[in-house]
Amino acid sequence: MIEFTHILCPTDLSESSRRPLTYAAALARWYTAQLTVLYVVPTFDPIPVRSGSLDGPIQMVYPVSREEVLEELRRVVDDAGAGSIAAILTAEAGDPSRTIVDQALAVRADLVVMGTHGRSGSERFMVGSVAEKVVRTAPCPVLTVPPHVTATLPGEVRFKSILCPMDFSPSALQAFGFALDLARQADGAVTVLHVIEWLTEEEPREHAHFNVPEYRQHLIDDARQRVQALIAEESRTWSAIHDVVVLGRAHREILRIAGDVQAELIVMGAQGRGGLGLALFGSTTHQVVRAALCPVLTVRAANHGGG
Repeated sequence: MIEFTHILCPTDLSESSRRPLTYAAALARWYTAQLTVLYVVPTFDPIPVRSGSLDGPIQMVYPVSREEVLEELRRVVDDAGAGSIAAILTAEAGDPSRTIVDQALAVRADLVVMGTHGRSGSERFMVGSVAEKVVRTAPCPVLTVPPHVTATLPGEVRFKSILCPMDFSPSALQAFGFALDLARQADGAVTVLHVIEWLTEEEPREHAHFNVPEYRQHLIDDARQRVQALIAEESRTWSAIHDVVVLGRAHREILRIAGDVQAELIVMGAQGRGGLGLALFGSTTHQVVRAALCPVLTVRAANHGGG
């Protein structure tokens, strides 16, 4: 059974950062886990700034102090309803994505919970590249929370409907185990989705050397057999597993099926098969994490290191 013992929640102190913090706090309560809330700034050191011309006077700009950041962190934690949790509040200076990963390693976090959007303009912290770099390099699963989800949650986070995209890569198989365990704890259901991207849009030309529709059906039948074989053993003791095989662009179908099954969580591998397989990192994971209307839990293969 999955047991999270230390959850790391990076925040940029923006309004939207309360959503992932609310999830992190609820998960910390559910698993009786330690919660660390992290804020990253470029520097705490004074910055020399030359005013006017090149030979003008140099002025020292003093960034916000660590004490001020920690005070603001405490306010945000309280506002998010996490004040009852004995959270560890920490502020570090450095590159955001690298610092988050380093902190996850330092505290031995087994889950990172973070937003996908944060402050705008030059102050932007949690959007795009930061979240994606953390998903790619974190030593543990990463739960990304989009800005569209509700900011108010009950004391428990229980995912009743989970979508698990499957390309049979090591990380996808690892994600499947997470999806099953989380659904069982919530007495919920898992939908296992396999997307076939090859030969989905072009019909055969007159000089084609094989029957494309026939081969396409062969791919569908083969994929369905593989998915059903994967879930067969689990279905003997637990029936709330459903399989879906579709043709289309992977990220579009993942998002579409997530809407169809009203998924409360997408659990997917952080890295998948290359070539013609479902590339669960790169364009697919990148676009699912960015566009999903529900949280996305990305899971790395058990023996896969950072990088």
